[in-house]
Amino acid sequence: MSVRTSVKSIQDIMRKDTGVDGDAQRISQLCWMFFLKIIDDQDQELELLNPGYRSPIPTKLQWRFWAADPEGITGEELMTFINTDLFPALKALPLSGKSGDRRRVVRDVFEDAYNYMKSGQLMRQVINKIHEIDFNNLTERQHFGDIYEQILNDLQSAGNAGEYYTPRAVTAFMVDRIDPKPGEILFDPACGTGGFLTCSLRHMRERYVKKPEDERTMQAALRAVEKKQLPHMLCVTNMLLHNVEDPGFVRHDNTLAKPYISYTQSDRVDIVLTNPPFGGKEEDGIESNFPKHFQTRETADLFLALIIRLLKSGGRSAVVLPDGTLFGEGVKTRLKEHLMEECNLHTIVRLPNSVFKPYASIGTNLLFFEKGEPTKDIWFYEHQVPDGQKAYSMTKPIRLEHFKGCIDWWGGAKRKGRKETPQAWKVSAEDIKARGYNLDIKNPHTEADDHGNPEELLVKLNEAEDQAASLRNRLKTILAEALLR
Repeated sequence: MSVRTSVKSIQDIMRKDTGVDGDAQRISQLCWMFFLKIIDDQDQELELLNPGYRSPIPTKLQWRFWAADPEGITGEELMTFINTDLFPALKALPLSGKSGDRRRVVRDVFEDAYNYMKSGQLMRQVINKIHEIDFNNLTERQHFGDIYEQILNDLQSAGNAGEYYTPRAVTAFMVDRIDPKPGEILFDPACGTGGFLTCSLRHMRERYVKKPEDERTMQAALRAVEKKQLPHMLCVTNMLLHNVEDPGFVRHDNTLAKPYISYTQSDRVDIVLTNPPFGGKEEDGIESNFPKHFQTRETADLFLALIIRLLKSGGRSAVVLPDGTLFGEGVKTRLKEHLMEECNLHTIVRLPNSVFKPYASIGTNLLFFEKGEPTKDIWFYEHQVPDGQKAYSMTKPIRLEHFKGCIDWWGGAKRKGRKETPQAWKVSAEDIKARGYNLDIKNPHTEADDHGNPEELLVKLNEAEDQAASLRNRLKTILAEALLR
């Protein structure tokens, strides 16, 4: 049976269980089960390669011990084991306190996880289907990786998916332009399901990883934080699928909960790639972690302030931000002034509203900046929907090849030779300052619709109003005469 068929049949079985209600619960249920199978397959491989290796999961709780036998425990016995033995033990795994302790990864994944299934018979059927997938088989792992991407896409119908889902074409484009290299500390402070991390891993492996030391150097320099339990679990599983030996760098936490001033030189990073949640408000008290002039409950603004602080001198970042950040005033103005003083905000790619549809239709922008020198000029590039297509949609989503025009225009690593085009224009920092740091600058090359001469239009409007008044009077006369008859 193919991996795709196995996953589909697993989902069909879970739909029969009365305890699993909706896409979000089904995905959460699938995730912790896949996690245990994936980490057990990975453990078995590591045990062969390193005789001294020990699994972070106690023997009796390892997948191979309780799940591998298709005729193993089922029914009430299985449910009792999962609910009273497996979950409590994994939530309370003792930690050594040493870095690289994989028990922390397991404990963080199960910290807020929950078993929704009620039927032990259906649970056994799901377990047997999952056990058919060999995650040490490279071909099967690659096929499952594609399916896992589809599972992540399914989140768009599972609530506020826009909070932790970014179209893969957008993440791939941003990573390609930032061009991370092994050893550079790369941080996503709101990592969601790990899209920027997986794109960065793929990018570096294709271009720079030539030997095992490169791979170790690359993995050791990754940093990530995710606040919500489901996307955190999905991200950790995503890292295991992408051959990350220790995904413990993905912390289950709120980056904004730590006081701004407590982020010191030791916390500085080379690269920040992220799509921070926007449109949402942080819980009471979070804004007090920030200096007075940056205090707000708007999540995206707080993340932007923190990203500027976290970058090393010479560090670079690509961030997804809404139109509201570009034209907003008050704290937003002070943030943009701070950004342009501390960083070279060299490029803003303006995206059509439909890029994040159907789970969000807000206008978004990709901001690219480097810390260490103030902004002198900002290049704007207006990304347009392909010819023959009115908008992006579920059936016609944005793809990486749609960014080819922008990549060709970009001008290489040093951005040399950029020219104004019908889609690209340059604005000086002085002009931005004169506009009160309003970055919502429309494409000057776009011709405004010709609505005609205003004076002629006013004459026609007056004539139309006179004609309407005449018709109303005639209608009144006709109605009055009819009533007298």
